[in-house]
Amino acid sequence: MVEQSENMAPRKKKRPFPSSSSNMAEPPQTEKKASSSSSSSSMTPDWTQLPEELLHIITEKLDNCFNVIHARSVCTSWRSTFPFPHSLLRPSYSLPAFGDFPYVSKGSCTLEKVPLFLFRVQTPAASPSEYFLGGVGRDESVDYMELQYPIQFSVKIPGYEPNVLNIRNSQVFPLGHQYRIMGWDPESWSTKYGGVAFLPLNKEGGEFVLLLNYSMDLLVLRSSEMRWMQLKETSRAQCCHIVAFRGRFYATFVSGDLFIYDPYTLKRTPFAPSPPLRSSKYLVQAGDDELLLVEKFNPFPDAEILDFNRFTCRVSRLDNEADKWVEITDLGDRVLFIRDSGNVCCSAKNLPDGCGVSGNSIVFTNTGYMTYAYKYGVHTGREDDELNIWRFSRENRVTIVNTSPMVAFQVQPETRYRTLDN
Repeated sequence: MVEQSENMAPRKKKRPFPSSSSNMAEPPQTEKKASSSSSSSSMTPDWTQLPEELLHIITEKLDNCFNVIHARSVCTSWRSTFPFPHSLLRPSYSLPAFGDFPYVSKGSCTLEKVPLFLFRVQTPAASPSEYFLGGVGRDESVDYMELQYPIQFSVKIPGYEPNVLNIRNSQVFPLGHQYRIMGWDPESWSTKYGGVAFLPLNKEGGEFVLLLNYSMDLLVLRSSEMRWMQLKETSRAQCCHIVAFRGRFYATFVSGDLFIYDPYTLKRTPFAPSPPLRSSKYLVQAGDDELLLVEKFNPFPDAEILDFNRFTCRVSRLDNEADKWVEITDLGDRVLFIRDSGNVCCSAKNLPDGCGVSGNSIVFTNTGYMTYAYKYGVHTGREDDELNIWRFSRENRVTIVNTSPMVAFQVQPETRYRTLDN
C-alpha cells in the first residue's frame, strides 16, 4: 500500500532526496499461482498456504504498523487476516468553513486526526544521519483494489525529487497523533491558519470542542452548535500555540502570556511558571499523561549585542495534582522537537549509538538553517555563563533541509579546529 504525507501545499523549490533514495519502491509484481506440478519443482515457499495458527503467531510479532502493511500486501488471505493498523487510521470530521469569518461561510472543511512519525533514513557510516518528521496518510490517488500483490510501502514527500521514501530503508518511530484542518499550510507566510486543538467532552467521543488559532483571533466551535465563534477573553498579542490536555485548553502568545481555557465556560486563567520570564513559550505533550513547557529566553537582556547562540531554556512539567508548573532538569531518554506545525516528543532509547540524536535534549527546527540541540549543564568555557541551565550543546550539528510539509533534517558531529603554535 502506498501512503503519503499530510495534505499540505508543497513548496515550489525542489530539494534533492537523501542518499538512500536510490532504493526506490519496486513496481507491483503479479502474484503467481503455481500449479501442483510447478510448485513441487520450485524452491520458493507458497506463503499463501500457511496454517492459520502460524498467521496468528506472525500477527503477535508485528509490533510496527508498517510491518503490518507489508504483511497485508502478501496476498488476499493475509490481507483479511491482518487488520489495518489502528495507528494509521485518520478519523475525520466535517466542519463549517472559517475562511470568511466573521461572515458565515456556506462551504465546509475537514478536521483529521493525523498520525505522526519520525523516519531515520539508513545512510553510510561516514554520512550524516537524515530524518523526516511529519504526518502520513493514505494516498487517495491510487486505486488499491486494482493493484496486484505484493504492494511496496513508501512515503511520498512533496517538494523532493524524486519524492518517494522506501520504508524498508528507514527506521520508524511513532510520535502519536495531531489534529489538523486539511488544506491549510501553517508554515506559509500567506496563511492565517495557526493550528487547532481538539477536546472530546465525553468518552464516547460524540461531543467535542475545537479551539482554532486563526489570523489574530482564537475561534471556538462546539459540536452541539457547529458554528465558529470568536473567543472574547484572550491576549492582546497573537497566539503562538494551542494544545488540549486533560480536559482543558492551553494557549501561549507572542507576548509571553500563557492561559488555560475551560472548554465549558471558555474563561481564561493565567498559568505561567514562577518566577516569570520574558521568553518564547512552547507546549509539548509527552504521551497522554504529561505536558511540558519549554521557555527560550535571553539570559543577558542588557547586553549591547543580541547573541542568539547564547539563548537558554527553562523546562517545566505540569503537576496535575498541585495544578502548577515544576521546573525539571532531566528529560530522561526523550527528545523534544520544537517546530512550526506542532511540537512533539520522541523516545531516543531505540536509536543506535552515534546517530547524532540523543536523549535529554531539545531540538528547535524552526530557528534557521543550522542549529544545535539544547542540553542541561553544558560547559561553555565562559565564566559568566551559568552551568545549571539548558543551552546549546555543540556535540552534533543539526542542518534543517526542509520544513514543509515534513521537517527534514540532518545530524552530524561538529567538526572542531584548533590553532597550532609554530
